[in-house]
Amino acid sequence: MKKYMLNEFNELKNKENLTILAIESSCDETAVSVVRNGREVLSNVVASQIEIHRRFGGVVPEIASRNHLMAISNLYEQALKSAGVKAEELDAIAVTYGAGLVGALLVGINFAKGLSYALKKPLIAINHVHGHIASNYISHPDLKPPFLCLMVSGGHTALLKITDYNKFKLLGTTVDDAVGEAFDKVARVLGLPYPGGPEIDKLAKEGKNNIKFTVSNSLHATLNFSFSGIKTSVINYVHKFDQKKEDFCKADVARSFEEAVTDELVEKSIRAMRLTGMKKVVIAGGVGANSMLKSKMSKKCKEKGFEAYFPVLKYCTDNAAMIGSAAYYYIRSGIGLAPLDLTARPSIDL
Repeated sequence: MKKYMLNEFNELKNKENLTILAIESSCDETAVSVVRNGREVLSNVVASQIEIHRRFGGVVPEIASRNHLMAISNLYEQALKSAGVKAEELDAIAVTYGAGLVGALLVGINFAKGLSYALKKPLIAINHVHGHIASNYISHPDLKPPFLCLMVSGGHTALLKITDYNKFKLLGTTVDDAVGEAFDKVARVLGLPYPGGPEIDKLAKEGKNNIKFTVSNSLHATLNFSFSGIKTSVINYVHKFDQKKEDFCKADVARSFEEAVTDELVEKSIRAMRLTGMKKVVIAGGVGANSMLKSKMSKKCKEKGFEAYFPVLKYCTDNAAMIGSAAYYYIRSGIGLAPLDLTARPSIDL
């Protein structure tokens, strides 16, 4: 199995143009895309499950898996049609294999394995986090490493030094909750609908920064993050008023929480830039859509003579175009070829 499609894969490494079909199903978005040469998106179709899971206040894994199953075949046909590409014209099949919900991942993986076998095209296994980084290559066609990456998503918060397309050094990470997870939990305690991040961002615009929520001071001297403490502080603040049956301003809570969290993200990103000598910071992951983070990071970078890059909104959240972009750079580096016994990984190293 280790030699599955090895000759075909080796031929792709030096091929002038690569057209890759990519599949993403790590959580609650079923997505299929056709990407050429890592930067040109020929099609990018997404079936969102937000309205389905909103009634439960978060993603229900079994429901997510069933909906991926119902959507993926039609999305595949739609992606090819929109791209104007025939299946036999594809050079490779790429798929997210981790991190994510195992059942959800398996739907995409098994569909990709079937395509790889039927079409006799190499199967490329993609790290979901690398996909989020690559979303910036689509959004900014001239962007090239080296740069610093601030990864901010529901499952990860990390600072990475990117020296080449597939050379990453972890500088700092969260020791507990990811920032996206903290946003979702604070939104839930405030009674806001799923997904919580955009709702907090919207509500914060109506509030004042007048409540002292702080992140952990114990990590101040490091590039690591901790958001469990501030999340607990918000929950305790809200519960105190609930127990007394007193009203409080939800907008002020949202604003004060968001101010503290984004200050921490920006401050440590700037410090990491100074320590590494990098001049560019690339933001990756769903929290990259947060308006306060974008405003603060852009302003601070301009003050310090740095450049800040954010993916366009449709590539911030989970999508398959970013997986297709990452796959292109995997192939050029000679990595990522997967056997037909590829399986899902719920967690994976950055």
